Amino acid sequence: MRMTSVAVRRTYYLLGLGNALAASLIWGINTIFLLDAGLSNLEAFAANAFFTAGMVLFEVPTGVVADTWGRRPSFLLGTLTLAVSTALYVLLWQVGAGFWWWALVSVFIGLGFTFFSGATEAWLVDALTATGYDGEVEAVFARGQVFTGVGTLAGSVGGGYLAQFAGLGAPFVLRAGILVVMFVLAAVLMRDLGFTPDRSRGPLGEVRHIAANSVEYGWRVPAVRHLMLAAPFTGGVSIYVFYALQPHLLDLWGDPAAYGIAGLVAAITAGAQIAGGLVAPQLRRVFRRRTSGLLFAIGAGSVAVLLIGVVTNFWAVLGLIVVWGLLGSAALPLRQAYLNGLIPSRQRATILSFDSLMSSTGGVVLQPGLGRAADVWGYPATYLMSGALSLLALPFVALSRRQGAPADTATRPAPALPQA
Repeated sequence: MRMTSVAVRRTYYLLGLGNALAASLIWGINTIFLLDAGLSNLEAFAANAFFTAGMVLFEVPTGVVADTWGRRPSFLLGTLTLAVSTALYVLLWQVGAGFWWWALVSVFIGLGFTFFSGATEAWLVDALTATGYDGEVEAVFARGQVFTGVGTLAGSVGGGYLAQFAGLGAPFVLRAGILVVMFVLAAVLMRDLGFTPDRSRGPLGEVRHIAANSVEYGWRVPAVRHLMLAAPFTGGVSIYVFYALQPHLLDLWGDPAAYGIAGLVAAITAGAQIAGGLVAPQLRRVFRRRTSGLLFAIGAGSVAVLLIGVVTNFWAVLGLIVVWGLLGSAALPLRQAYLNGLIPSRQRATILSFDSLMSSTGGVVLQPGLGRAADVWGYPATYLMSGALSLLALPFVALSRRQGAPADTATRPAPALPQA
């Protein structure tokens, strides 16, 4: 049966909802889970850094998998890899494993996420084009973000309280189960449309060919390159800010065992994600150029992070988290539409994966350093550092804006710009 653009969008929303639910079950308690396993702040954030290092190592190879074997196989591999690695996390927690075991499995978890990054987004854009969708790309990304936010909200709140009443390992077990269900749903519903994998060159030849084209249509295009160079500062800071909020909020609350309170971080972020998805189309109307919206969101979000490092009132910090999450979530569909409009279909998954790699690189570098700073000076000091670091993304977004790319204002994906 021929798939319509409506069916494509519904499948995208369902996959986003299910994956967000599975992933977010542990987000509210992940740092506490690692600390409960006997790791220090430095070791806990170093384990998270190994997770992002896994994403750095495997982003491009798994992007090539998506571009040579198909977006659907890549998605299926991601669900299986994450299910197995999540189960291994529970095993390490139960046996009291040493740090390097945590590091190894964290890399494996990073591998699982790289099968999703780029592939799902590329599948959507290609399938929408193939089925004749003529609406605004932001509208689909924004609505998808709403569904993702609903899943994140349910998972983060449920995961926090499940950990409080059934133990810290329970959300991880449930996460693995949901990922198995997502594998089945994707196998039934997901079809590669508007894209035909080309394996005529053989695996290694195809890797070289796609990697070379990805450099040509990605890194050598100034608008794309500058946007990617901003990613380590925004992405690297965001992952630390999110995970460090769990113990920081518990410190402000005064009860280190109130895991439900820790889950509020992910829940608030999820609520902001839903609201941001709803606000994104309006944000685009306020800013004619997508890069203008990005500059505003990054700048204002950085100020919110700086204030988290200064304010000591629990409820005021919750409000700042809402502002930070709302700004980031509202800007994300703008960035997705802008970047997708700059790159061609054949290299889309690989270039999107490389963009994610740049973001993960920031996490690899920044998380251990900020984690060590938290051990020495406390969490508030690291939020001041994080806010200052995220401001460094602004010049790169401004440089991307100066290229005058058609994708900065277009409603549909535009042809890639000429290389520099």
